[in-house]
Amino acid sequence: MTPPSATPASDHAGSPYARLFRLPGAKAFCISGAIARLPISMMSLGIVLALNHLYDNWTIAGTMSAVYILAVSAVTPFYARLFDRLGQRRVGFPVLALQVTSMLVFAFAAMARVPIAVLFVLAVIMGLCQFSIGALVRTRWAYALRGNPDASLLNTAYALEAAVDEVVFILGPILSAFLATSVSPVSQLFVPAIAAGAGGAVFFSLRNTAPPVIEVVEVTPAPADDADVLRASSRGPETAESAIALDSGGLRPPHRRNRSVLTYPGIGPLLAVFIVFNVSFNAFDVSMTADYKTLGNEQFLGLQLAMFALGSCIGAIIFGTRKPKGSNWSHMVGFLCLLTCGYILFRLSMDHLILLGALEILAGLCVSPLFATGNLIVKDIVPEGSLTEGLSWVTTAGTVGTSLGSTIAGVVVDHAGPHAGLMIPWIATACAIPIALLGWRLSRQGGDKANKAAEAVEASL
Repeated sequence: MTPPSATPASDHAGSPYARLFRLPGAKAFCISGAIARLPISMMSLGIVLALNHLYDNWTIAGTMSAVYILAVSAVTPFYARLFDRLGQRRVGFPVLALQVTSMLVFAFAAMARVPIAVLFVLAVIMGLCQFSIGALVRTRWAYALRGNPDASLLNTAYALEAAVDEVVFILGPILSAFLATSVSPVSQLFVPAIAAGAGGAVFFSLRNTAPPVIEVVEVTPAPADDADVLRASSRGPETAESAIALDSGGLRPPHRRNRSVLTYPGIGPLLAVFIVFNVSFNAFDVSMTADYKTLGNEQFLGLQLAMFALGSCIGAIIFGTRKPKGSNWSHMVGFLCLLTCGYILFRLSMDHLILLGALEILAGLCVSPLFATGNLIVKDIVPEGSLTEGLSWVTTAGTVGTSLGSTIAGVVVDHAGPHAGLMIPWIATACAIPIALLGWRLSRQGGDKANKAAEAVEASL
């Protein structure tokens, strides 16, 4: 199958974003994927708003939302592995049907005010039926741009998806709050189900842009006394198994079909980075919410938090039009350092709201590029046949981090106040920097081993 980028990608006229959307089918899978992503920004807050209204208990509402998020995090990589092994369309439609059904059942159960224990079970089931549509969209971009002479277009595509994530996370909570207060306490639980069903159905129906499934081809083994077999065996199993793949100008380690994504050099530290620095986002939200409540300015909280997301959107657009030099790991370390400085300035200016808003926009410029760079690192390390799984692990790590951020910040704010809570973001982001440096080192060592294996293969021929 020929990648959909084959013809139009040769046209280098216009901005990088214009060239992206000239790819056949790109607009359809990008827009439908964005619509199908609404549940990730609406469902967690929707559970809190509905449960607090129906049962008048913030603890139950917050706990149920956390249980739902943890269930989602537990199964996201599992579904991603199925998508890689069996294909997006084949897995997508059945899982989408389960997802929409579980969301509707939970919404109707909440409306009927079933016992709390039953609702907790339904929340877990609903979480176990979720998958990362964002990872599927990014995998389609990687396939659509395969073989494209302009390698920087993948940076543009991943930056675009980071911007879409930010827009979804801006609009989702606003829509949830509006529906809960103006329409019905549970209406915000039905909208994500409708969006997931409509957007997902269109996305999975798009055959031309779906990456093909890599199939295993049966071959007849050579005789044990074959000269080439004997020569390879005499050089050891490392040489015999060295199937080296060329990607992005570098050599990738040998890939075995059932090999876990987590075993590739650099992936473990990358996930640790995403867990640690994602703590900062919800910690910032919780601390600023408490601070605004103390100052009596709660009506401006949504606008204040939107400044950070606005800066992230602008950063994504800028990042997508540039061709940064150096390795993706070096870019990640740089963005983490800049974001740490931004969080320190947040803490120093947190009671000066106009200045804080301006600083949020500036610091937000690093956020989307940081996420896009993480996805590009996965693309460099993980083979095509496991790309969705690798990208989903990044999403899962981020989700775990944000959940931890809410919990840690809540405890700190309760015991020491919002000013202490706003120390968490810069500390968490600073702690991610040495982990990123470790990942950079391990990734380089893995590349060196791949180069030596390649040299051994060439020497044996």
